[in-house]
Amino acid sequence: MNCLEKFFEIYHSEASDVSFCPYRVCPLGAHSDHNLGKVTGFAIDKGIHIAYRAKQNGVIELASLNFEKRAQFHVSSTPEASQGDWADYLRGATLALNEKYALRIGMAGVIEGSLPIGGLSSSAAVIIAFLNALCKLNGLKLSAHEMIQMAQEAERKYVGVSCGKLDQSCEVLASRNHLLYLDTLDDSYELIPVNPAMKPFRIAVFFSGVERSLAGSKYNMRVDECQSAAYALLAFAGKDYGKFSETFLRQVPREVFEQYKGRLPEPWRKRAEHWFGEYERVEQGVKAWRDGNLEEYGRLVFASGRSSIELWETGSPELKRLYEIMTETNGIYGGRFSGAGFKGCCMALINPDLADSIAAKVTDDYLKSFPQLAGKFSVHICDTDNGVGNCKA
Repeated sequence: MNCLEKFFEIYHSEASDVSFCPYRVCPLGAHSDHNLGKVTGFAIDKGIHIAYRAKQNGVIELASLNFEKRAQFHVSSTPEASQGDWADYLRGATLALNEKYALRIGMAGVIEGSLPIGGLSSSAAVIIAFLNALCKLNGLKLSAHEMIQMAQEAERKYVGVSCGKLDQSCEVLASRNHLLYLDTLDDSYELIPVNPAMKPFRIAVFFSGVERSLAGSKYNMRVDECQSAAYALLAFAGKDYGKFSETFLRQVPREVFEQYKGRLPEPWRKRAEHWFGEYERVEQGVKAWRDGNLEEYGRLVFASGRSSIELWETGSPELKRLYEIMTETNGIYGGRFSGAGFKGCCMALINPDLADSIAAKVTDDYLKSFPQLAGKFSVHICDTDNGVGNCKA
């Protein structure tokens, strides 16, 4: 791993350990968890590695192979306000952990991501890999629930991204060759094994060559539009509602939406339409998965991608073109934007026997549309993997 070599180059000694957290993909349940929807997802066998060793003086010193600036702060005097750089995710995680457990030991570390940034929840993965390392050095062991909650808190409270629990849950709870089915209303979940009758599949990740930042995108606005729709619909129906920040579309019956959707501003109606449609697609997709019907599950994934474009109104020109290419490519069961859909990448469930021809066709068609991205566009074929909560120590 390059992070081990870089660690030795910087510190002239070997790292004592390496912490790993996988990336995730969410075939169904997109743009849903922040309003307490249901989701499905996988962890994949690519992710974030951190080579590290203890610093007994409590200093945290981190370098990243993706960013030039090195971060340094102390476990007991972490800045309370975000600093506006990549290490904010780690400062936020340190503060969240320190609120519950007193930290004494810091760390020197080098962070390496095995895929390009954008769409695979690298932010959650780097937080979880970091928390795992910091906990190990300080003799702490977090429950899966604590890990998910602290990682989410770091993004929401410190970085300012109104994320749900999908990313963190997939990266902690997932199990190889199982579909994670999570209800973010109460955090209940099920790991559904691959049906023996199901056709084989692998996961393709098509990176557009254009990176993105959630905090700087329209992600938070979309979340606000969903909550605004929920608040208005409850008011129109004469139902009880409380604080805006505690109002979600999950509290709105589908029939209430159908009755009053014409009174919503068009953007709010579209966001809610997507949310309700995605909720239903998840339930239909879980049934298809249990039945071993990969074609039906894939069809629903394509439908989710279309809804993201037309109703959630997300997707850069690059990602929209990638989506269209996927729908026209033999051997792709289903695909969509991965992540929020603001630049980044697309994911697809594919026939492994056709992986080479799929990669060649998608690459050729995409670069015909965006020749300037040659050398930046990339294809990665992945498999499902365990989340950190299911990895052997």
